[in-house]
Amino acid sequence: MSTDPEGIKQVAQRLKAMGLEEGRHFTVKTPEGGGAGYVRILREGLERAAWLSVHGEGDRQRLAAEFVGYILQRAKEEGREVYEKAEEIVRRGREVGSLRLTDIKGREVDVGGRRHVVTVLGGGVQFDKSWSGKTLLRITITAEVDGVRGEYIMTFGRRGADNETKGYAYGRADAPGGREADAERLSALVEALTGKKPRVRRMGNKIVAECGREHLEGFMRYAELADAIERWLEETGRRQGGSDLSPRGSPD
Repeated sequence: MSTDPEGIKQVAQRLKAMGLEEGRHFTVKTPEGGGAGYVRILREGLERAAWLSVHGEGDRQRLAAEFVGYILQRAKEEGREVYEKAEEIVRRGREVGSLRLTDIKGREVDVGGRRHVVTVLGGGVQFDKSWSGKTLLRITITAEVDGVRGEYIMTFGRRGADNETKGYAYGRADAPGGREADAERLSALVEALTGKKPRVRRMGNKIVAECGREHLEGFMRYAELADAIERWLEETGRRQGGSDLSPRGSPD
C-alpha cells in the first residue's frame, strides 16, 4: 500500500515485466485524494511468479525469483500460518507443468488396504459443452493398473452458487472385474497422479469417483494437461450459475 501514485505504478510495471497480467494475476488501485492505493497479488499471481522463478528465462526468471523470495520473507514475518500458506502456493506454482504423464511408472499406491501398481501411458484434455452451453473439461488418461490397461475419463464442471469445481468418473461394468474393480483401479490412478484419493461412492447400480479442485491442481503438474486446465479454470471462474454436472447420466 502507498499514497504515492508513482510508487504504485512502478510496482505494477515490475510485475508486468516478470510476466504477470493485471486483472488476472494482480489488481491495482491508484491513490486518490490523499488516500492510499495498493497493488494486490492474487493467488494465481503468486503461483505464476513461482512457476516463472523456475521455468522462466532471463530477466523474467530473475525478477520472479526475487519477488517470490520477498513474498516468502514477508509471510514469515506475519507468522507461521501465513508463511505455510504462502509456501504451499509457491510449491504448487513451481510444480505446474514440471512432469510428463509418462513419468508415472510403477507407482505403488494403497486403496482400501490393497496395493496397486500404476503406470501411465498417456493422456490429454478436451473441452466440451453441457446441455445448457457451459464449458466442461474432460481429462482422459490411458494407464495400466496392476497390469490391466484402460482408458479413464474424468469430467470437470462448476457446480452450485459458489461455482465449486467438481469432477466425476465412473467404474465401468464392461471392464475386467466389473465396476468395483474398475473404480478401485481408477482411485489408484487418481492418487498416483495427484497424491490425493478421490471420494468413491455407490449410487444405485453405479460407482462414482468424485474429485475436487485439489485433484485438478494435482493434474496441473503434468505438461500435457497444465495449460488447458489453467485456461478452463480462468474461463469458468466467472459464476455461470446452476449446474449441469452431476453423478447422473454416467456411462455403463
